[in-house]
Formats: sequence, C-alpha cells, structure tokens
Amino acid sequence: MIQYPKSNAERNAYTIDGKQFHAPALEPGLYLTATPIGNLGDITLRALATLAGADVVLCEDTRISRRLLQRYAIGASLQVYHDHNGAQMRPRILEWLSSGKSVALISDAGMPLVSDPGFKLAAFVRDQNLPVHVVPGPSAPIAGLALSGLPSDRFLFAGFLPTKKQARRTVLKELGAVRATLIFFESAKRLKSALADITETLGERPIAVTREITKLHEEVLCGSALEVTEQLTVLKGEITLLIGPPEDNAASYDDAEIALALRAALATMSVGKAASSVAKSHGLSRQDLYQHALSLRQDDGGDHG
Repeated sequence: MIQYPKSNAERNAYTIDGKQFHAPALEPGLYLTATPIGNLGDITLRALATLAGADVVLCEDTRISRRLLQRYAIGASLQVYHDHNGAQMRPRILEWLSSGKSVALISDAGMPLVSDPGFKLAAFVRDQNLPVHVVPGPSAPIAGLALSGLPSDRFLFAGFLPTKKQARRTVLKELGAVRATLIFFESAKRLKSALADITETLGERPIAVTREITKLHEEVLCGSALEVTEQLTVLKGEITLLIGPPEDNAASYDDAEIALALRAALATMSVGKAASSVAKSHGLSRQDLYQHALSLRQDDGGDHG
C-alpha cells in the first residue's frame, strides 16, 4: 500500500517508478490541468508537479482522481467541483485564490473545459482579474483525430450530439456542410442510433469511431456509417465519433461555368436567391457566390435586388 507523505517537508512530493521528487512552489492562481484519458502513464511531468504543489486540487469525482494520485503518491487536498455544486463552490474558490493559494482543476479524464464544467470556473476567475494558467496534456478529440485517418488540417469539435433523434439530425445537417472533420463525443448506448442518423442525413461520408483510446481495449473502426455499424461488436467505453468533411466539388467547376449559372439565375432572381440556388446545385459556398453574383449584377448595370 502506498503511504502518503505526512510531514510538511514531504507534502509537495510525488513518486515516479519508486523515485521521489519534490514539486517547486506554485505561483498563486487557477491551474487548468490535463489528466490521462485512459493510460495513467500519459500524465505529463509538469502536471505531476502541479498536482503535488497545489494547495487545493479540484476534481469531479474523488474516487476517480484518487486513483491517479495514488499511482504517483501525491497527497493532495481533494475538493469536489462539478455542475451540481459549482455555484456554491465558486465563491469559496475565489476566497482561496484571493488569499494567494494555488488551485489545480482536473476533470475525470482529459483537458478541463472540454465538455466540462471547468469553463465556468475559468471564466469566473478571469472576470475577477485573477491568474489562470494551463497545464496541457491528453485530449480525446485530438487523439481520436490522429487515429482516424481523416483530414486534420481543419476540424470542428462539437461536444456531445443531442440525445433526441430529430435534434441530432438537425445538428448533423447543419454541421454537415462545414468543410472540416467533425468530432463528437457519443455514449455507447446511442452510438448505433447516431450512425443511422449519419447515414440518413450525410450519406456515405467516411467516418471513424474510436473507443477506449490509450486503454487495453483501444479500438478504431473506419468506413461509412453503415460499414462501421456492421463492424460493431462491443458497445461500451468512452467513444469519440469523427465524420469526414464533405467532398470539395469546387474544382469540378470553372469560373466561366459558375458565372454562366449565376447570370441565368439572376435573370429571374434577386442576388441572394441566385447565390443560394447556384450554391445548392453546385455544392459551393453561398457567401462566396453572393459576392460573385453581386459583382455580376453591378457589371450588368442592375440593382442589388
């Protein structure tokens, strides 16, 4: 059994592979500290020093966070902070920070603030002109993106999909037009329903389902939503769902063809409606086509209608 340090001299200690280290004193402030998303070995050296050196460590669930602290023999003072007690805890945390204490905030896994109540605390502390620091580390959305094989030059993390079918389909339709890889968190019990809605709203777009990232049963399934559904065997664990961007059709149309289509539409439509019509039929951006249509209307001597 690991024995926590009891003397004041050892209070800021932490242990790695049986060797003890001492964390330097922390400057006052709130420290947003990333923790492993699965494998406890993924924690950073700076995060260990922050957790060992902080006057208070805020966590969502002491049972989960204590396992991490026990692994590295950190005797931190744990306090619970989550959605249900946040309003009551924030004034108390403000007192600690105002008196010069250092407070580390961790979530059950990953980076605080990502689908997490920590963003309210960070905003609250900033509003009080008190220091906020970040100790970056593991993040499930980024890890999932790296594993997925989907385009990573542009991506959008959108948190959890809605639980209700119609709301979920509405979100998928709205975000499906974004020319970027979409990243969501999803529960195992709703995954099949989400995949069915992706097929219905977005068609055969490439997707990836990553499960239990960095853990013993890490799994990555790739293909269309229908193909991934057929591959599913075990439905449990932490899931990150990624959807590839829509195909870029812009290259298949030259400027002359677009101008011709816009002029034809402008013969019977306003600039806005013409841009919307051509954008929809050619799979292009309405905003870009609006400016193009506006220029054509002005060149032809018409009004802005």
